[in-house]
Amino acid sequence: MPVTSAADEPTVQETNVNPNVAGAEARKPWMTTLETRFAQAEPSLSSNRQRLIREILEHPEDTYFLSSRALAKRYDLDPTTIVRTIQALGYKRYGEFAADLRSHFVARITPYAVMKSAVREKRSVANHIEHTLETDMQNLNALRTQLDVKRVLEIAKRIDRARHIIVLGIDFAAPLANLLAYGLVSIGYDADAPVGSVGNLRQKVLLLGPKDLLIAISFGRCLQDTVDALIYAHENRVSTFGLTDSEKSPIARFSDSSWITSIASPSFHGSYVAVVSAINALLVACAQLHPQRSLSVLRRKEQEFRSRWYTSVGKSGNRNSGQHE
Repeated sequence: MPVTSAADEPTVQETNVNPNVAGAEARKPWMTTLETRFAQAEPSLSSNRQRLIREILEHPEDTYFLSSRALAKRYDLDPTTIVRTIQALGYKRYGEFAADLRSHFVARITPYAVMKSAVREKRSVANHIEHTLETDMQNLNALRTQLDVKRVLEIAKRIDRARHIIVLGIDFAAPLANLLAYGLVSIGYDADAPVGSVGNLRQKVLLLGPKDLLIAISFGRCLQDTVDALIYAHENRVSTFGLTDSEKSPIARFSDSSWITSIASPSFHGSYVAVVSAINALLVACAQLHPQRSLSVLRRKEQEFRSRWYTSVGKSGNRNSGQHE
């Protein structure tokens, strides 16, 4: 069964999580269900069984789709050895273990693993393109079905109450953070999407207080710097909100509340069309909370930045101004 995403479900929902976990406890490595079972059972496992489970955990992209017999064949073992090993982890049936292994793969997925899974399917290039577009549409349809308008309004009101908003996103999430922060600034909110070194990000977070808001965006395993910033903000009573793709992700776990938005895709980089659509909905809500203020800010921006529009010089020497960004 091919896996084409870094998310478990193509849905959008809000989770409200207040873990009350602080300090060193919060910074313990986040583990999947399978990793947790292994950690609990490890002291009682033989060295051979420990090595087997570690090998499976470290290479789930090669094992999550295998039957018990196929898994035994891969490691040159008797099928009964596989069954007894997973029973030692507390599983009654192989199917339960396989489900947790797939969830482990999804949670620990990397661009390489996604690409390797896609290559294994042996599709044509044209079929890969069609598959990607189909998955994008599925994500958007799920967003349209699952997005709770009242929840969007609640987050918009939290943004409206905040003195300062930091939107934190790194790597592929950086453009998403910039989109949200730039949109908020455009309608009069004090928002920022810091870029640069880890030190710069941490300094920005250090300045936040209880009247501010941190919005963290990260998916899959979630990036360490984003999660650390989120935990620090939470410990210092800063209001937090997360955009992620699983209720079990560190972003969902450590945020006061979060939206779960699928980035499912056969592409190595994931699909962010549904996330962008959710951000668009949030920007609309923020703009419409105070429409006259939004209009005033946009009007002032238009008047002061007229020179930024492209003008072309025709043969007659006349300049023609464009009308769109």
